[in-house]
Amino acid sequence: MEGHSKIHVSSEIGTLKRVMVHRPDAGIARISPKRASELLFDDIVHLPQMQEEHDIFTAVLEAFLGKENVLESHQLLLESLQHDRDTRDEVIRMIIDYEELPKSYVQMLSDLPDEELAKTLITGYLASDDHILLDPIPNFIFTRDLAVVINDHVVITKASKMARFRENFLTRFICWSHPIFRNLREAGKIINLNHADEFPPSKKGESVSMEGGDMMIINRDYLLIGCSERTTAHAIHLLKETLFAKNVVQHVVQINIPQDRSYMHIDTIFTQISQHHITAYKPIVMDGLASNVQVFSSKGDYREYGSVQEFFHNEIDSEMEFIASGNGQSPYQEREQWTDGCNLVTLKPGVALTYDRNPETEKAFEAKGYRILHAHDFLKAYKAGTLDPETIENTIITLPSNELSRARGGSHCMTCPLERAPI
Repeated sequence: MEGHSKIHVSSEIGTLKRVMVHRPDAGIARISPKRASELLFDDIVHLPQMQEEHDIFTAVLEAFLGKENVLESHQLLLESLQHDRDTRDEVIRMIIDYEELPKSYVQMLSDLPDEELAKTLITGYLASDDHILLDPIPNFIFTRDLAVVINDHVVITKASKMARFRENFLTRFICWSHPIFRNLREAGKIINLNHADEFPPSKKGESVSMEGGDMMIINRDYLLIGCSERTTAHAIHLLKETLFAKNVVQHVVQINIPQDRSYMHIDTIFTQISQHHITAYKPIVMDGLASNVQVFSSKGDYREYGSVQEFFHNEIDSEMEFIASGNGQSPYQEREQWTDGCNLVTLKPGVALTYDRNPETEKAFEAKGYRILHAHDFLKAYKAGTLDPETIENTIITLPSNELSRARGGSHCMTCPLERAPI
């Protein structure tokens, strides 16, 4: 794996080469109805079916990328523990301290084999003595939120909710200790929003929080960041100044959206699926309802737009078309935005993954010339040798989603792209 260390993403639609995911783990099965909201789930889920659905999702990714390029965060954590013994001990001490557990637990965890320690840090469950040690981190399946590759830099995000602290901490450890990130670390190309000296609260007490679902690299010059329920304007300002100083991008685009759980990140209301197509929630993205766009440029220029659509047409692509979730009609657009009809991950231009529960959005895709292909049918044809991912064009692959969709995140949320081919 050390020999495949190129990490570079300069668009949302370039052919996906390498990605990080996380299979739903045993900790999710411990979420009770009373604690679901605290742990940022809207419902309890049936883990075996959720895992089965996620396995289909990763099987599709592997068909396009190759199994060796679909990296499991659990495995990356294990390899980081094995590779960096000194930091391993520090990680244990800091987590025990944060979780306010007895100091005796430090030695107990230190003595665990690396495999069991990795499982315990993720699931919170110590299998060797049937002991629940830590809270589960169910949102770890949403790897997009944890870190974002912007051209040849990695930004480690800072979650707004305390329930996501351990996810963030484990991601910081992986990015610091795993060999695939070594070149970036040595070149000073890892930006960690958790470093309070570099990214402090404002003098007015404004906090620093930013999640990856609010960050989209549209091309090598333009980074979009949502100012949302989970990402603060102060955090955007600090990151903007850092990116400009490092010459990472030329423009940072702040997209202000309602601070509402329904639209917790900008990738819940739009994602790009091809050179000229974006799937979008019409009221906010196209009509500009309770939303606006601010463009900051490295040379000091500043511009404003009344909607995301207006911004794209004026600065990115005058021919960009917006495919409305729910076909742009109520109540379907509200229903299907809620079930991640706008949250797609693009595998290559014109080929993307989405959930199979948004029929009106599927009609909108078909009207623009896309074929709808269920993941079961794709995998059956792929295994039979009658379908080659290399030749697929203009296709939306739909994923089973009875349980995955309960977690409030789609395929875009469940992928952290590490490498994409340039457009």
